[in-house]
Amino acid sequence: MYDTNTRLHALGLLAEGRSMNSVSRETGISRAAIRAWQVRLEPLPHRNRWAPCDGRPADPSAYAYLLGLYLGDGCISAHPRGGHLLRIACADAWPGLIEECRAAVRAVRPSDKAYVLQRQGCVNVTSYGRHWTCLFPQHGPGKKHERRIVLEDWQQEIVDAHPWEFIKGLIHSDGCRSMNWTVRNGKRYEYPRYFFTNKSDDIRKHCTDTLTKVGVEWTVLARGGDPFNVSVARKASVALMDAHVGPKH
Repeated sequence: MYDTNTRLHALGLLAEGRSMNSVSRETGISRAAIRAWQVRLEPLPHRNRWAPCDGRPADPSAYAYLLGLYLGDGCISAHPRGGHLLRIACADAWPGLIEECRAAVRAVRPSDKAYVLQRQGCVNVTSYGRHWTCLFPQHGPGKKHERRIVLEDWQQEIVDAHPWEFIKGLIHSDGCRSMNWTVRNGKRYEYPRYFFTNKSDDIRKHCTDTLTKVGVEWTVLARGGDPFNVSVARKASVALMDAHVGPKH
């Protein structure tokens, strides 16, 4: 990059009647550069594709949903040419979920593309960018359930403002809506129930804390002695979940 004084000196030599070739030989500057300076003296402003990240997503509602997906089935890995890859694993059985995930990625980072990589039985919704670790500071070495998962203050503010989107992301990743049954007085009764299953105590607490804030009653069911399952079975609470989350599709 040549400074303004160097550019003015080369143009001054031309103004004295010197040829382009002679000015280029004397200064060591290419003729193409000198011709460009005749049109525009000042350099074009530098465009930095990777502008500093302020830690705020473009769409907070979409981010709350994507955060739930990430805590359940997401990971971030370094890319060989710099930046990082965000990957959310989605089962092939739920094409609507795959599209919702892609839409959330695009809404959170409109400048980053979201594409689908097919894997056996599932797809990875993937996006390359410089700021995914800024947006998901929970990224780190090791499995999520083997380390602390604490939300930053700005993340908690978004979850508090968009609790249902966060819950939906959690259910769409590590949860489900299923039909349970029981027998009473010789009759079989079926009823819907929501489950969220995750080994991380922190992630389950983020789920149950948010459920409590929106008025959903929940219980914890042990699996093999471990309290991995969060269950929502009361009729009124299931109705709330149906209204705001619904089954995967």
